Amino acid sequence: MEVVIMADDGSVEAFEVVKRKMSLKRCEICNTDEAKYRCPRCLKYSCSLVCVKQHKTTYNCNGVREKTAFVSINQFSDLNLLSDYRFLEDVGRMADRAARDGASHRPRTNKFVNFLRNRARRYNIYLKTLPIGFTKRKENSTFFNNKEKKFYWHLKLIFPHSHAKFTEKRVPDDKPLCDVLKHYVDPQESDPVICQRLKIYTMSPPSDIQILMKVEVTPHNPRRYEELDASKGLLDNLRGKTVIEYPSLHVVLKKFKTDIDVPGYSKNKDAEKPNKDQVRESSSEEEGEIRDSS
Repeated sequence: MEVVIMADDGSVEAFEVVKRKMSLKRCEICNTDEAKYRCPRCLKYSCSLVCVKQHKTTYNCNGVREKTAFVSINQFSDLNLLSDYRFLEDVGRMADRAARDGASHRPRTNKFVNFLRNRARRYNIYLKTLPIGFTKRKENSTFFNNKEKKFYWHLKLIFPHSHAKFTEKRVPDDKPLCDVLKHYVDPQESDPVICQRLKIYTMSPPSDIQILMKVEVTPHNPRRYEELDASKGLLDNLRGKTVIEYPSLHVVLKKFKTDIDVPGYSKNKDAEKPNKDQVRESSSEEEGEIRDSS
């Protein structure tokens, strides 16, 4: 930029002023070039896109600023005040959007639940609901559209190799599961932050990805899983199966399936008898969770 200065004789002189750099520090990743960027979340300095991506992998950082991070009163500035104000505005917009969403205000009475179960039974889907107060009952946004004669499912996707869980709402029952997964495992269509977190999936071929669903109501083997057909929708995949509130799908990779403890599931689909340690561990795990054997 230029700074204009009035001289004593009335003449005007212009001086070139070098623009101050964002930081005098060097890149904390390569430690060679001067820093040009700073991560909003972990405050690490970087110099290029390559270093930005490397820092996300090294420090397991998603690059999203933590809006609710604690700031002491001594460090609280006008920028922090503005950030809090914008955060409250975002919360207000989300609350207003939820208030306008008709699906979120659908009655969850016994009449609605019975209607949902009866509709599912017509399609040979055994839908079971939990009592009021359970988390899955509160989260469930599944509904049946009478006009379209179609289910819109609340769906949970679990990626055990990346220790990540995502929720999809209003998933049509005829939408193929491969199209649902495109927003997560396809490098071209997935969000950059999600793509980075699920890097092990995005770098794997689609043929190596398997979709498993826990078999419910199995007293003799409580940890058995069935493989779903990715080319079909939830309506075809859920026929003849029991669903508690909403389906939870576990997305695994064939080459790493041996690293995951899935008692009762094998390539030949023969039930494996769990040992005492597996039974003791499965009783203390959260229902529907696939854990790493390590």
